[in-house]
Amino acid sequence: MINSDRVSREETETIKGHYKMVGKSPSIRKVFQFINKVKDINAPVFIWGESGTGKELVARNIHLTGTRKKQSFVALNCGAIPENLLESELFGYRKGSFTGALRDKPGLIEEANRGSLFLDEICDLSPMLQAKFLRVLQEKELRRIGENKPRTVDIRVISATNKDIDKEVEEGRFREDLYYRLKIISIKLPSLRDRACDILYLLEYYKEQFSRDMNLKKLPFSSRAIDFLLSYTWPGNIRELKSEVLKCMVLCQDSDVISENNLSQKIHLNGKKKSPISYDFFTARADFERRYLNQVLARFNYNQTQTAENIGLSRQGLFKLIKKHGIEIP
Repeated sequence: MINSDRVSREETETIKGHYKMVGKSPSIRKVFQFINKVKDINAPVFIWGESGTGKELVARNIHLTGTRKKQSFVALNCGAIPENLLESELFGYRKGSFTGALRDKPGLIEEANRGSLFLDEICDLSPMLQAKFLRVLQEKELRRIGENKPRTVDIRVISATNKDIDKEVEEGRFREDLYYRLKIISIKLPSLRDRACDILYLLEYYKEQFSRDMNLKKLPFSSRAIDFLLSYTWPGNIRELKSEVLKCMVLCQDSDVISENNLSQKIHLNGKKKSPISYDFFTARADFERRYLNQVLARFNYNQTQTAENIGLSRQGLFKLIKKHGIEIP
């Protein structure tokens, strides 16, 4: 039988030493476990998640903790480069193959040889590039633009998207054969609203980071501000939270605390909103219970006994509510 305390300490050390990822929720621990399982495997890895959930960070840590860590990690956002430039960026070209090709140039696939290639927003690849990339996966070779001789490559491919790739395949925008090549091993990253118990850890992590890297005064958030942050839905996920912490720290350097009035208007207003009129009584009550429990548990550092005593519930009653609402306890 595995000692859970020992596993917890080992994983925490690994997180601090390698992943640069923060959290203790069950859903983020599953991501850590996934990274450990696939880091030494050369099969393609597919990552799905909303924008801002850390898809590239997961990809980088699969590379940095695996057998290819001493080789290159090359990342490309397929949606950030115009289609007419993307082919030469990926596959490279031969001198004179088109106007402006003044020298031979290897593409990013070659630069990732023996290392890892991360393709973010893979669904934005055009049908032509999907076909060319499929050949790279099948034959382990490529041709630069303007060349006939194939070049052998050895890459571990990690791809990601925030789109529903199954729907993209169903509607004919993404090749089914490439889909099956890429989605051999896959993981869905949790949104921040699904791991609300990690918000306090993330706040401390980013305050420490900005204090160290930007020489900013490390300021505490007021209790009321934390209530607003915990009740917000974070559509931009971790990226949005990180930006919010930086903005607050920069604008509050003359203060001793970050109050709720220093938060972005959308967060501040969201915390003041009442339940929509369209809610029926039972839906409104469930929504209130869920937000209330997340906030009080965070305030008492997820100590269930202490939380129950302070809010007037038995420990068993609190446990039933936690289970009912699917609240994650780190």
